[in-house]
Amino acid sequence: MKKIYTLLFALMFVMTISKAQTGITWSPATTVNTASSGNYHPRLAIDANNNPIVLWGHSQRAMFSRWNGSMFTAPVMLNTAQISVSSDYWMGPQIASKGDTVYVVAKRYPEMPDTNRLFIMRSFNGGMTFSAPIEFGFIGSNTSRFPTVTIDDSGNPVVGYMKFDSTMNGNSSKWVVTKSSDYGTTFGADVLASNWAGGVVCDCCPGTIINAGNNRVAMLYRDNTTNIRDSWAGISNDGGATFTNGYNVDGNNWNLTSCPGSGPDGVVVGDSLYSDFMNGASGMYRAYLNKSSITNMNSVASTLLTGNITGLTVQNYPRMANHGTAVAATWIQVVNGMAQLGLRFTSNINNGFAALWDTVASMNIRTADVAVGNGVVYVVWENTSDGMVHYRKGTFNPSTVGIMENTGNNSFDIYPNPTNTILNIHSSAMLNVAGIISIKNVLGEEVYHGIISEMDTKIDVSKFVNGLYFYEIKGAQGISTGKFMKSN
Repeated sequence: MKKIYTLLFALMFVMTISKAQTGITWSPATTVNTASSGNYHPRLAIDANNNPIVLWGHSQRAMFSRWNGSMFTAPVMLNTAQISVSSDYWMGPQIASKGDTVYVVAKRYPEMPDTNRLFIMRSFNGGMTFSAPIEFGFIGSNTSRFPTVTIDDSGNPVVGYMKFDSTMNGNSSKWVVTKSSDYGTTFGADVLASNWAGGVVCDCCPGTIINAGNNRVAMLYRDNTTNIRDSWAGISNDGGATFTNGYNVDGNNWNLTSCPGSGPDGVVVGDSLYSDFMNGASGMYRAYLNKSSITNMNSVASTLLTGNITGLTVQNYPRMANHGTAVAATWIQVVNGMAQLGLRFTSNINNGFAALWDTVASMNIRTADVAVGNGVVYVVWENTSDGMVHYRKGTFNPSTVGIMENTGNNSFDIYPNPTNTILNIHSSAMLNVAGIISIKNVLGEEVYHGIISEMDTKIDVSKFVNGLYFYEIKGAQGISTGKFMKSN
């Protein structure tokens, strides 16, 4: 039986390679972990070396593994034994990374007012080690769900979560956002980010928070105003401190009296918010794509991620990721009774997606995630037949336009943040054109001045006094500014 299963998998892999129509060259699939059951909701991010780091839920635990250059490390539990983590195939812990700064957020289980708490775990070395869980979102007798995290331009976590009163009444459901200015040690009071249509939100649908750059944050969620369950975006122009408006990124006018348990995802490139989501207004669950302007808060009509597929019965759980203008979108679909993981890709979203799509994997797939790095696409998924988290890597030729797209504060990755010895500066925009960096302390005194002439530059800050520093980088693409912490 094992030989037959292996042969079937090999044949399926060959068929998948023959369908690689997106310009991605895929490697064979492998597994992240060895435990054979109960591995839910895998999530992906990328470290400073362009390697994948993976998070998933298992037996009320938040499990983590990273690629060390040759293999995935043995999974480690990020929560403590006293904190059980809520997870299932459709929801669970979430991860975000910027360079070697990694944040993981999770909700405590069970869902009761006296135990219903939210926690963040932090790593500043690419996931090699994590801090103990820190509670955030002090919600008293209220109830919370579905924490989601992004990282602002300065390396601080911004967290969104669903909140409603202690009765767990869906009529009080809303999305709120809280942010930290000390790298997750403490958080400010939460602010309302939803309810722009005048009603409440879909109380069983996860959401996604996105750092849109230039001090903008987008909170994507599924609404529920008199049972219209379209996807919306709440917009902040002050880094998540306040949300002053929101708009519909869906437009299908889906009327549903039950709960779909599926929320939107998205990426931001320039001023454009690209969001994907499942909608059943047509009478069938289908994955859609929408493009909107964050500044003008208007969107074009949503389009299906795929055309008609013979034997297709359902599409769900879409995800998106980007690196510059390189964007990948994934979703799960059932065709002729078999669950598949589909992927559309473009190295330059300004030119739209490739017309065709890849079947990255087939056979008993339930949920998946995608991450995009410099010239690489990573995909993970939950396989219900063996209970393990599976992984696959693809490579592509980066678009020059895609590399040049991000300007201003998004032109440079500064990591780790905080740092104690070396400050790494990665520039995807300078393209080996010399730039000048100036670093000043909180008194405005310049403590470093130098030239950046490489895509990756290392600055020794080991002799800096512990504290907050501000940098300014002048390059061919303009001026980028930001801040970092020096600490032991």
